[in-house]
Amino acid sequence: MKNKLKMQVPTFHINYFLLFICISLLSIGFVMMTSASLHLGEKVAGNSFYYPAKQLMHIVTGLVAAGVIVLLPMVLWERIGPWMFIAGLALLVLILIPGVGVTVNGSVRWLSVGSIRVQVSEIVKFISVIYMAGYVTRHQEYVQQASYGLIKPLLLFSIACFLLLMEPDFGSAVVILAIAMGIMYLSGAKIWQFLMLIAGVSVLAVLIVYFSPYRLARVTGFINPWADAQNTGFQLVQALISFGRGEIFGVGIGSGIQKLFYLPEAHTDFLFSVLAEELGLVGVVAVIALFSGLVWHSFNIAMRAELADERFSAFVAYGLGIWFGFQAFINMGVNMGVLPTKGLTLPLMSYGGGSMITMCAAIALLFRIHSEVLEKQQQMRKGKLA
Repeated sequence: MKNKLKMQVPTFHINYFLLFICISLLSIGFVMMTSASLHLGEKVAGNSFYYPAKQLMHIVTGLVAAGVIVLLPMVLWERIGPWMFIAGLALLVLILIPGVGVTVNGSVRWLSVGSIRVQVSEIVKFISVIYMAGYVTRHQEYVQQASYGLIKPLLLFSIACFLLLMEPDFGSAVVILAIAMGIMYLSGAKIWQFLMLIAGVSVLAVLIVYFSPYRLARVTGFINPWADAQNTGFQLVQALISFGRGEIFGVGIGSGIQKLFYLPEAHTDFLFSVLAEELGLVGVVAVIALFSGLVWHSFNIAMRAELADERFSAFVAYGLGIWFGFQAFINMGVNMGVLPTKGLTLPLMSYGGGSMITMCAAIALLFRIHSEVLEKQQQMRKGKLA
């Protein structure tokens, strides 16, 4: 009887390659965040290790959350996805209520939960992956064949994006739309609808930028940052100087000078520039390779899930890969002057409680999908052998 019960308990399969990538990004990120924030901690709290200590707490909390999430079966996430999305919309409304949301640099994007400040948009990104994966799983035939199969699921996302723009948080709205559109495209949506949707979203984005003075100033500053290097182009100019000083091998960890009150948000949005200065081209290429490996492995897990007929898990893995890759691309592009300045963190590396915890939770889903798919494949092989 004991042996029978033991056989019924599924084995958890660890993906060691994915584990290596995540540990590497967390470790490099923590070291570079520490280097970028020592002087800031001394100024803000009289303690050089103020920010590193808080980030370590964020990482530990994120790992605990990941440990809980990795134990939950994917069928549960599929079941509660719609309710999670409604809860996400409620949170976006909640932070807009005066006195509830925390305002930082003119934007109302955070809720204070104990000693941790949570950016609600990060939670909504996580929820968006779950909800969209569930939707295309339940309505894949409608999405593939209906003339307007893309419109219906995007109505709720339009509400979410509108609330994000009210904060304002244009960058997160773009990421959430990219996640939704990417999952729909991979589920088999008609290509002409997809192209029309991209065109419509692009026109809307241009109008939003054009009629928003501060966003327009960011774009014009991005085109020629040196024209107004002390104002609209200041962040980008300082970031480019960081890359120039780093050269091939960097100036050494802790030896960078751009982080010393020259480069704004050096421990958050512009951490990649600090890394470029202190670790040089070698460090930049290494981090890009790690993120490329993370995205590739996410898609590889998704394809295996599809072959195992686990469609919901497959679309979740696809969505997570799109999220990681797109957000990392935007952050790195901003730091390198390829894209206009946006307030998006570098996944698993930048300082921030909400971002770190949410990213750890998302990675835990990948581990869960990998384990469930591998377990199912092994059971199928045993069934064939029997």
